[in-house]
Amino acid sequence: MSEIVHRQVETNGISMHIAEAGTGPLVVMHHGFPGLWYSWRYQLPALAAAGYHAVAVDQRGYGRSDRPVDPALYDADYVANDMLGLLDALGEEKAIFVGHDFGAQLVWNLSVRHPERVAAVVGMACPYDFDLAGRGGMGSKPKQAADGFQAEFAVADMKPSEVFALAAKRHFLHLHYFQTIGPAEKELGANPREFLTRLFWALSVRGNLLDWTKFPSEGTGYLDVLAPPEMPLPWPWLSQEDLDYYVAEYTRTGPDTTFIGGLNSYRVADRNFELGAKYADSNVEVPAAFIAGSADPVLKMIRPDAIDIMKSRCTDLRQISIIPDAGHFVQQEQPEATNVALLQFLATLR
Repeated sequence: MSEIVHRQVETNGISMHIAEAGTGPLVVMHHGFPGLWYSWRYQLPALAAAGYHAVAVDQRGYGRSDRPVDPALYDADYVANDMLGLLDALGEEKAIFVGHDFGAQLVWNLSVRHPERVAAVVGMACPYDFDLAGRGGMGSKPKQAADGFQAEFAVADMKPSEVFALAAKRHFLHLHYFQTIGPAEKELGANPREFLTRLFWALSVRGNLLDWTKFPSEGTGYLDVLAPPEMPLPWPWLSQEDLDYYVAEYTRTGPDTTFIGGLNSYRVADRNFELGAKYADSNVEVPAAFIAGSADPVLKMIRPDAIDIMKSRCTDLRQISIIPDAGHFVQQEQPEATNVALLQFLATLR
């Protein structure tokens, strides 16, 4: 089995931590929130054994990578340029990009905005044309409202943050709660273990994602809408040692920046909406695949035709794999099945 090697790479003005294994065609994996390079701990050795140079990154704002505080330094251009700089640092013209959650948003954007650097793309959990910050088109073209990701408000002429604020007049909405710098840092930074435990549980196959529309905005924090786990660790997919690693890596820099990468990704929704306007109708034309858990609550919340839309917007969509008995964290909850699906797609490129 190939050893996983860790190092720091200078890219786009930051120091980025990467974990890598194997040699061959380059496959770069991007986590979401909450996540780390460690979210790909099962994929790194499998890809290396199959003849690939597998790289998993700590995104800007996470783990051992630099954590700028200014939200403006997390917009779609910045995170894309992080990846272009990583390719340059690795001496590669292009790579196969794999992304989960916010990482999926990143790799879909890369495939549209910098197709010359993308050999192929794999989105996990979030299909193309869906934006985790609450609107369609990867932050570019409004297609749905933020309220439960359902079309409850007319949003065509509104910024994402205005949609979030409108929804928050009726009930708690984490998208709105995260917009203000301070409250989320204070709440989640003071309770990192509890937050990670509750969110990992809520989004997993056995979890229970509470209906935030039943909570008022006033006086409600994010932990209030995340139910405690119904079973102690270890879970089938997450051990106590796994959680300890996540907590240790997130808390390396103190409470104010513990979750800065994820929080700032939500805070650039308006900026990404502006940056993405000219790509609103762009299709993904590189070879593509989509992988998700059958019980992923994110898939359940977004518009029911999201996968059909993705099919129409990806001109070379070679594979859709819906993995049984998996929630949002599909590559960790069902690593073997995910690896099989991933390697099946990669085989079509050779």
